[in-house]
Formats: sequence, C-alpha cells, structure tokens
Amino acid sequence: MSISSDEVNFLVYRYLQESGFSHSAFTFGIESHISQSNINGALVPPAALISIIQKGLQYVEAEVSINEDGTLFDGRPIESLSLIDAVMPDVVQTRQQAYRDKMAQQQQAVAGSGSGTGPQGSTKNGEGTANGEENGSHALANHHSEMMEVDREVEIPQSKAMVLRGHESEVFICAWNPVNDLLASGSGDSTARIWNLSENSTGGSTQLVLRHCIREGGQDVPSNKDVTSLDWNSEGTLLATGSYDGFARIWTKDGNLASTLGQHKGPIFALKWNKKGNFILSAGVDKTTIIWDAHTGEAKQQFPFHSAPALDVDWQSNNTFASCSTDMCIHVCKLGQDRPVKTFQGHTVRHPPFLKRLCSYLILCMKQDSCVHDLQAHSKEIYTIKWSPTGPGTNNPSANLMLAR
Repeated sequence: MSISSDEVNFLVYRYLQESGFSHSAFTFGIESHISQSNINGALVPPAALISIIQKGLQYVEAEVSINEDGTLFDGRPIESLSLIDAVMPDVVQTRQQAYRDKMAQQQQAVAGSGSGTGPQGSTKNGEGTANGEENGSHALANHHSEMMEVDREVEIPQSKAMVLRGHESEVFICAWNPVNDLLASGSGDSTARIWNLSENSTGGSTQLVLRHCIREGGQDVPSNKDVTSLDWNSEGTLLATGSYDGFARIWTKDGNLASTLGQHKGPIFALKWNKKGNFILSAGVDKTTIIWDAHTGEAKQQFPFHSAPALDVDWQSNNTFASCSTDMCIHVCKLGQDRPVKTFQGHTVRHPPFLKRLCSYLILCMKQDSCVHDLQAHSKEIYTIKWSPTGPGTNNPSANLMLAR
C-alpha cells in the first residue's frame, strides 16, 4: 500500500470542487500546491474520494460482522455503520459485543425452549435488554451529532432538459454567448468547449473543443490544469478563458486560439471583458490584477495592490474596475493610475469560539468613503462583487453608483 500526501490532497481538492465548494477548493489548492502536482486530473474519475471512503466503510462493516472463526453473526451482516461510527473504536467494539451477547441469548433460548414459556419470556426480555444496550450505546456514541441533510432530487422532464456530454472531468463554469445560441463551458480536463444549441434541439448539439496547451520541449502539450473562468465579449465574437496554468487565452467563436496572455505567476481565478471589448481584466493568485489589450494580447497595466490572492473583479466603466481579495479589501482602480482610486475596508472580521469567522456584506458608494449599508448576515468569507446597474440604458440612469460585495 502506498499513499502520499499529494494524492490525498488532490482527492480532497477534487471533492471540494465536485461538492460546489469552489472557493474552499481554491484556497486549499493554493495551500497544498495542487498546481505543482504531477497528477493528471483528467484520469481521476468523479467522486473518487467518496468511492474510496465507501470501500473503507464496507471493510469496517465486514470486520465488525465477522466472528473470530470467520463466520458471520446470525449468518448475515449487521446493520450498516455510519461513517463517524466506523472511525470510533469504542463504538465498533460495543457493536461487536452487543451482537455476541445477542447470539448467546438466542442460543440459551433454543436450549430452554422445551421447559415452558418462562425461559422464552426471559429470552424475549433478554433480547430486549441486548437491543436496548446496543441502541443505548449507539445513541450514547452519537448524541453529539445529527444526520447530515441531503439535497432532495428534483425530477426535470426529459423534454425540458438537454444533456451536453463531452467533457472528461468536472465542469466548473459556463457562460452563454450574448448574441448567438452558444454556450461555453470550462472543465478540469484542461479544455473549454463551445456548444452550438441552435442546430438541432432534438438531435443533440455540436461542440468545439478548445484545448489548453503549454509549450514543453518545443511542442504543445495539454496543460492538465483546470479551466477556471470564462467570459464572452459583448459582441459574442470572442471568448476569454482563464486557467489554473496561469495563462489567459482569447478564442474566436469558431474555436480558434487568437491570443495567449501570460504574465500572472499562478492560477487565474476571474476574467472579465469590459463593455467596449478592447480590454480584458484578470485576477490572479499572485495577488495582482491585470488589464490586457484584447487586440494585441499585451498587458496594459498590472495592479499589485492586494496582499493576498485576488478572487474576483468587475468593471465599473471601460477603464475603471473593482477587485476583491482574501485580504478583506476592495480596491477600485483606473487604467493609467499607479494607486487605487478608492480602497474599502468597511467590513468586520471576528473570531468567536470554534474559530468561526463572521464577515459582513458591504454596499459601498463611490461618492463617499464609508459604507452605505453594513449587512452582517454571512457567516463565511465573501468572494464576489458586482456593480449596481446605473447610468444611460439602465432602469436607474440617475442613481448613485454602488458596489456590492
């Protein structure tokens, strides 16, 4: 048997991604250096961690169910163990002893079956006691926990659903083309795909595979890194993708690679076109944000203002944007300026018992330095931000510009 910490970390990382804990997966991936791992994620099947845990649980159940001579209790396995029970030696031993006692009482009942109802009644009571002891031990061992809530399945009629198959690993993100019936998706198989949904609604859809490769040994090889972000330009002609390999890429809607943008020193976590379509904004693990010239593929300006990984960005105008980070700051920056236009630090961070964080939700106004509202409801970090719709062409053309995080 061979188990490495890198392998365990990778399975935990994939479990977090598959369970929807994208930001937790991101943080864990950085701290455990997943991006430096040589494991090919495309070859690891979905739910790998759950699968191996289930096999381990079955082994413990079998171990509890078998007598020293190799036979099963009562000729059949005992009731299933919970995962927490399985890792608690006292509970396992209690269950084994309870079933041994139960078997002994059943044997006594068989031996005394010809002597009247007394022994049978005693046996019933004995069985009740044994079950009571077992259940009591089980309840005692589990009084500290409750069963985890499980999401209920909602059945969607087949006529109202279309399944797009092709990715070889988890799909992390998707984005609709603003003009055409095209859907872009990004996956852990180091590809993005463009799905044409207008050709045949009943016979499936065609897909263009955008393979994310890196130069190695003078040739292009798959990067084996997740595609973490996608965004179409406003005209629907170009698709920008960000990857865990640290590169942003621009593709035509026909699937051709137009540019590769490389200046980040680590994974890219967010990517946005401005409304005009001449700039792309990216946020990286290297604590910086970069404005790229979409036509030349060159970095126009890099903004090194955060003290921790930048997680999300949003344009306020064609040359002004806001970025947020795990450093608990929001920086509003403008192309051409070497300092933030504004920096917001209006939220609170507390550390009550059990190291549980309390972060606030902010609504910030660009016309003042303080929070307009400080809504304290979230119990974890907040990762995304969005400008309020205002100005010409919106329902609130004269409203103050506000930023929500």
